[in-house]
Formats: sequence, C-alpha cells, structure tokens
Amino acid sequence: MNPIIMIEETMTAEEAAAANKQREQFDRNSHWLQAHIPEVYSRHRGKCICIAGQELFVAGTVTEAVAKAKAAHPDDHGLFTRYIPKDKVPRIYAI
Repeated sequence: MNPIIMIEETMTAEEAAAANKQREQFDRNSHWLQAHIPEVYSRHRGKCICIAGQELFVAGTVTEAVAKAKAAHPDDHGLFTRYIPKDKVPRIYAI
C-alpha cells in the first residue's frame, strides 16, 4: 500500500504577485545591508535595525525600528530587521 499524497495550490494570482513583490523588496533591503555591513555594525552595536526602502532605521527595540521604517516607507512590505549584538565576539551557530 502506497499512500496517496495530494498537493493543492490555494494561492490566487494576486496573492502570488504580492508575495513576489514582497520578496523582491526584502531582497533589495537585504542586499543594501550586505553592502553596508561594516559601517552599520561598527556604529550601531547593541541596537535593533530595520531596513526599508534601502534605508537604515535604528532604535532600541525592533518595534521602534519597524515603526520608523513603516512611517518612512509604508509601501515597503519587505522589511529586514536584525539585532546587532553589543559585543563583537566569536559566535557558534549550530543546526
């Protein structure tokens, strides 16, 4: 007996287009950060950052950073957030 697996796509064309647009915006914001990492990390340790419209927003909390970003770029739904650790130390990441 082999089980039958059915996959149904439930996303409309409009939803797919919106998701693609959001991903493109996210990728642009992510690439902006990659191009500016040394400057951003050296100046904003211990802070939360949010990139929207390929512009940096810095605050003490992610909620504040996102609020600043949304106020400046309300049509950018691909926000990129990150906390920059206060101390620059080696980190171990495991899967």
